[in-house]
This record gives sequence, C-alpha cells and structure tokens, in this order.
Amino acid sequence: MQLLLRQSCCVPHRAELGGRRVRGMVRLRQDRDEAAREGKSMMAKRAPLRSPDTPERATFLELFFDLAFVFALLQVSRGLVQHLDWSGAFHTLILLLALWRVWLVTTWITNRLDPQWLPMQLMVVTTLLASLVLATALPQAFGKYGLIFAGVYVAIQPGRYLVLLFFMRGHELQGAVVRALWSGLVSSGPWIAGAFTHGSARTALWTFAIAVEYAVFAVNIPLPWAGHVGPWQSPTSAEHLAERYRQFFIVALGVLTMAGGLALDSHGFTPARVAAFVMSVAVTALIWRTYIYRAGEVLSAAFRVARTPARLGIGPVYAHLVMVAGIVGMAGGIDLVIAQPLGPTPPAHAIAFLGGPALFLAGRAGFEYIVFAKVSWNRPTGALVLVALILPAIHRPPIVATVAVLVVMLGVAITDAVRIRHHRGELEPPRVDGPS
Repeated sequence: MQLLLRQSCCVPHRAELGGRRVRGMVRLRQDRDEAAREGKSMMAKRAPLRSPDTPERATFLELFFDLAFVFALLQVSRGLVQHLDWSGAFHTLILLLALWRVWLVTTWITNRLDPQWLPMQLMVVTTLLASLVLATALPQAFGKYGLIFAGVYVAIQPGRYLVLLFFMRGHELQGAVVRALWSGLVSSGPWIAGAFTHGSARTALWTFAIAVEYAVFAVNIPLPWAGHVGPWQSPTSAEHLAERYRQFFIVALGVLTMAGGLALDSHGFTPARVAAFVMSVAVTALIWRTYIYRAGEVLSAAFRVARTPARLGIGPVYAHLVMVAGIVGMAGGIDLVIAQPLGPTPPAHAIAFLGGPALFLAGRAGFEYIVFAKVSWNRPTGALVLVALILPAIHRPPIVATVAVLVVMLGVAITDAVRIRHHRGELEPPRVDGPS
C-alpha cells in the first residue's frame, strides 16, 4: 500500500500535465518572438541607415576616395589630347560617363548608409582601388586595355549592387538596389562583348551599355520585381549630398590646375608659356567663383526647402556632369596652349579650349535653373560668345584664345557682382522646387 501511495505521488495529475504543456507552448512562443526580434535587430545591424544625428560633413574616407578621381579625370583629359578628333571626343564622353557613374553610386551609398558601418567602408576602399585601375587603363580603353577597363567596371557596378542587395533585403531601398542591379547586369554583356571587338563595334556596344545605365537611372521604368521605385530617392542628408557635389567639382578644378602645371613642367619655361599658365590659373579661379555663387553655395538649402527633394536629386547630377565635361575639355586645351602658345591654332585645339568653358557655362546655367527656377542672362550669353569665337581663333596663336576665355569669364564674374548690388533678394535661399 505504501508503495502504491509513493508511486501515485510521483505521477502528476492530468490537470498538472496540461498546465505544463500550456506553459511550455507559451514559453516556446515567447522564445520564437524573441528570436524574430533579434533577427530584425540583426537585419538592422546589417545595413544601418544614416541617422539624422550623423554629422552631415563628408568623411575623411570620402575625401580619400576622391583622390582616385583626381587621377582619373587627369587621365580623361590626357586621352582627349592624344585623340583630339570627333571620334576621340565621343570616346572621352563614354569614359567620363562611366567614371561619373562610379562616383555617383558611391556618393549615393555613403549618403544613405551609416558612414561608420564597416562593410560600407570596405566597399568604398575597394571601389577606390578599382577606380585607380580604371583610370590607369583609361587612355587605352578603346585600344589594348579595353578588356581591363570593361572587366573592372563590370566588377565594380553589378558587384556592389549584389553586396548591397544582400545587406538591404527588407529595407525600403531594396527596390532601388534591384533596379540598379538589373541595369548593371543588362549593361555587363555589352561592356564585356565590346572589349573583345574593335573600332566602331566597341564604340556601339559601350554606348548602348552606358545608355542603359543612365536610362534606368533617369526614367522610372516599371519592373515586376522592383515596382515603380525610382533609383534616386530623396537625400538622407541634404548638406552631405550638396557638399559631395561641391567637392567633386573642386576635384575637377584641381585637375584643371594640375594640367597647366604639368604642361609647363613638360615643355619648359618661356615668357609666353608662363603667361598662358598664369592666365589659365586666373580662369580656373573665375570658374570656381562662377560655380559657387550662388547655386553651388545654397544647393543644400534647396534640398531642405523643396517640397519634393527627390525631384531635385537628378537635376544636379546632369548639371555637374556637363560642367565637369567642360572642365575636362578645357584641361586638354590648356595642355595644348602651354605646349605651343604662339603657334597656329588647329580647329580641334580651338574647339577644346573655347568649347570647354562654353560647356561649363551651359551646365552652370542649367544648374542655376534647377536651384532657382531661373537663369541669369550672363551665363548663356558667355557660352554663346565663346562658341562664336571658335572660328576666329583658328590659325591664330593659342594664347589669344586664352585671353578671350579670361575676358569672357571675367565679364561673367563682374556682371554677377553688379547683380548682387542691385538685387539683394538673390542672396536668399531658394524657396521653390527646382525642376528635375
């Protein structure tokens, strides 16, 4: 009897068994919910977005990254000088568009993600290394280094998108990354195929490849797996994005200054060459002043006060691209002017040196329209005057064209100063949406 009582005490009742089962199920559900919360936390740690408290200044890593593009833009101008004809100019444009795309995507990434996130920092450093390889191969990209240029470019662009897609799954930016990856994969075929061809075939394939990337960037083509999410979103940090544009423009101006200094060092000091060099530096300073006043200075304010900042995102991309293209052309022209300041000016040289600043003024007028929704008359007028001077400059000494550019840019700066004095309201930040 005592044995039976001991056994009955050791066996739990049904009610107790049911209670334990319920408590176990509750605990299991709690563990599952906690695991899900931890999973979401891990997801957030995988791709932390830039927080509003993050300083809006560019990081030292971004400034370090820009050093690669000093070399890259200098290589672009060198390639233009070596192939100064219509075909060479078009090839230069394709290569410049590719470089600009690499820099732009990197800026988009650093504007969106936490700058202290280690995977992003590694991505920027890797892109820096690849950009240096691109720049080294660039002068012969349409020659013997075509496969190197195309292979490295394809490794940079779709490769980064794949990494971002892994880290951004579940984020609101996933659709934008998917669209970018799709454009990168579609363009990879023509890039690689073009590297195995020569002449016009390579030009056609690479033109198609870069056109696909920019078309997907500019046009919101609906994709079944990405929806109608545009590749450009409202900037997370307006001041950071505006500063990055300004910094890249300063990089381009640095290339312009370096081109003159390297040309003077290569060809030697003569009074005419020194005069041409001094005037080129003065023109560079006037270009900086024309850029920074006022649209370049208040771009971040335009982002902040715009009702739809995303509309303001694409416009500056193309405006800066046009301005930088003009500076690259001018850098090639300065090399030619300092090399032979007193000889006759061939037509291609006149187009490079006068057309470069004209292109800059055209891009600067478009930039002003984007920010202020209006255009000052002196910038398009200056561009038209420079274009009109190309024909008279042919077969005259190149230093004459340098004087002409200096006078036109000085006129733009003086008329800006006069307008400041009579229209103080223009000093106020823009209060309307700029057109996209």
